[in-house]
Amino acid sequence: MVVIIISGMPAVGKTTIARALAREYGLTYYCGGDALKEIALEQGFEYRGNDWWDTPEGMKFQEERRINPEFDRMVDKKLADTSKRNNVIISSYPLPWLVDEGVKIWLKASPETRARRMSRRDRIGLKEAVEIIRKRDMDNTQLYGNLYGIRFGEDLSVFDFMIGTDKLRTEAVIEIASTIVRQIR
Repeated sequence: MVVIIISGMPAVGKTTIARALAREYGLTYYCGGDALKEIALEQGFEYRGNDWWDTPEGMKFQEERRINPEFDRMVDKKLADTSKRNNVIISSYPLPWLVDEGVKIWLKASPETRARRMSRRDRIGLKEAVEIIRKRDMDNTQLYGNLYGIRFGEDLSVFDFMIGTDKLRTEAVIEIASTIVRQIR
């Protein structure tokens, strides 16, 4: 049974790495962010593109999330159930702390590196990306601390592997993660 869970701070490359591994190894990819977007649609929000979270509409939904933690609990339960399946790869912020299943990989990069990546990816100014990263880091740390008592981004003891991505190109991170997957298959 292959179950891989990838986590890390915002804009660290979770989705990129998880999708590449899913393609390479024929794994089914699940993403907590996509499940949250489905809930946003059900709540009357409209989203477009991967950078939706950082738009005014996405940030408004994030405010509603803070008021109603059930959104996150529903997503996390769905992902926890998914982690019991075979041949899946899941990108999620809190899931590694919530389940025993799977090989857990933490991707790490400095806030500056993540802001530069976000700036390029979302075609926004670096100053704006720095502020978004700061806010999202703070929000996620607070949210998962309040919901589950997780010290998100601090207590990494649940992870089997950590990959520092500051000095690596995307292809190198994929190769390192791929080596891990080959060893566990």
